[in-house]
Amino acid sequence: SPADLLVTVDAGRLQRAKAEGLLQPVESEILKNSSPAELRDADGHWYPYTLRARVILAAKDRVKAGEIKTYEDLAKPEWRGRLLARSSTSSYNQSLLASVVTAKGKDEAAKWAKGVVSNFARPPQGGDRDQIKAVASGLADVCISNTYYLGLLLNSKDEADRKAGEAVTVIFPNQDDRGVHCNVSAAGVTKHAKNVPQAKAYMEFLVSPEVQKMIANSTYEHPVNGDVTLSPTHESWGKFKIDTETLPKMSESQPEATRIFDQAGWK
Repeated sequence: SPADLLVTVDAGRLQRAKAEGLLQPVESEILKNSSPAELRDADGHWYPYTLRARVILAAKDRVKAGEIKTYEDLAKPEWRGRLLARSSTSSYNQSLLASVVTAKGKDEAAKWAKGVVSNFARPPQGGDRDQIKAVASGLADVCISNTYYLGLLLNSKDEADRKAGEAVTVIFPNQDDRGVHCNVSAAGVTKHAKNVPQAKAYMEFLVSPEVQKMIANSTYEHPVNGDVTLSPTHESWGKFKIDTETLPKMSESQPEATRIFDQAGWK
């Protein structure tokens, strides 16, 4: 490919790109200082520029504070018929389950996936915003979603979208142990890039304070350095602990996650 940069979402994809020799290392203090070491490639083959937190959203009028605290809680029988999530074909869900595989082992991850499936209020359909709207309408009480989809609803020009967003509250799971699962939007310089200095400069541009603030207030993805003060929306949700333990092994665990989804019947 004549491309100088690979810009994509999902750490697993980037880890595979590195393993297949598609990227080259980049040395940059600006990039190193822009994010925690656990959220970027140890050898500098790719660097993140935003975080995508996958959280639990709960109906404000039907779920009490503290009633659900972890991803593991989603598989408990008290949530039977009260949970929504999008399809297992979503890379967001594949990465989430991969994090459970890494944290808990494949057997516990399989039990979790089966429990989640048994709690679905309907078969998986639509995207994250559709799950949020369905919770707001009363079809279910909780859903799994990336936070930025809620941010888009809350800041929409459409009143119905804003009301749907206002009907739910954000729960950052597993704050007492590994933290919330976060994926990344990231970039890496391709192996055969002909314009390496320019590609590196663009990556550094993406993590500049001005661009980080612009992204935080337009896409509502989290700034890569975790500074919630860049966006009023993020500030209203507050700070949270990130799961930095499982992300480095995402590409290793994703194939197992896909098998577990199939076995659990998560369509």
